[in-house]
This record gives sequence, structure tokens and C-alpha cells, in this order.
Amino acid sequence: MPPTLAADDINGLLLRVALRDRGAFDRLYAATSAKLFGVCLRVLKNRTEAEEAVQDVFVKIWLRADRFAVTGQSPMSWLIAIARHHAIDRLRARRAATGTLDDAAMEVADHAPGPEGQALIAAERRQLAGCMQELEADRAAAVRSAYLDGDSYADLASRHGVPLNTMRTWLRRSLMRLKECLQR
Repeated sequence: MPPTLAADDINGLLLRVALRDRGAFDRLYAATSAKLFGVCLRVLKNRTEAEEAVQDVFVKIWLRADRFAVTGQSPMSWLIAIARHHAIDRLRARRAATGTLDDAAMEVADHAPGPEGQALIAAERRQLAGCMQELEADRAAAVRSAYLDGDSYADLASRHGVPLNTMRTWLRRSLMRLKECLQR
């Protein structure tokens, strides 16, 4: 921080940044970026990552400058706290992303069903297919489009040439019939 810029000056710049004064933001950056870079570098121990962190910190300052007045901290303490917390968050994210192979291998789980589960799924599919055949062809097509393809009620109503509320009724009644069939 240049020796000519006192805490009151930084306080005033922060208040003007809260009002979205870009000139004040530029002066605040010029006056404090070196100090905040040092804080980030000390935590991250990587120059490139610290430079990126400082950019992120100044985005946060721009967005949160209006919160400074309620903290009761000195302006530099507030800025340093933001930089330090952001750098620590980045460090934690980096550590989480670079877990060792052994850690990753221990966390891998096979969520695919076993042979018994696959047999049950196949039986349920056959039962559902039989129940779908009991529906009228246009109703079955509407159910497939709505619940498997994600088509909207409006799209289905337009495609089948029926009013929107009629399509809703088709789908509701078809689901009720499918439920009854599956419970047999």
C-alpha cells in the first residue's frame, strides 16, 4: 500500500466502490492489489493461482463493497480477510481435486445392479411393456413422449390435435391405468 494512502482514504474508496464508482475501484486496486496478492501468494504458494485469486477477490470486493460499513473492521483488515478466505477456499478446492489414486480408488463404488437386481428390472420392464400395450396407441405414445422424452403437455396436445386439458386428462388417466395394471 502506498504510504500516502491512509485507512481513511481506503475507507472512502470502498464507500465510493459501493456506489459503483469505477474510478474509485481503479484507485483501490492500485493501492491494495500488491498487499492482497501477497496474502494470496502466502496461502496458495503458487504465483499464477495467486494472480487468479486476486482477480476473483476484486470481483468480490466490487460486488460486496456495500457490506464493508457494517463490519466495523478497518478497511485493510476487511480486504485482507476477503483475500485470505478466498485463497483458503481455493486451496481446499485444489486439495479436494488432487486426491491420491488410493483415495479415489477407495471411493469408487459399482452402483450397477447385480444379477438378481438385473433379473428384477427385466421382469418389471416386461410387465410395464405389457401394461403399455393395454393403452390405446395414441395414449401410449403420449405417455412415452411425456415421461421418457420429456415433451411438454402443449407439444403433445399440438402433435395429437387435442386441447391442452384433454392431453392432461389422457396422461393422468393413462398413468392411473398403468398403476392399476402394475399392481395386478
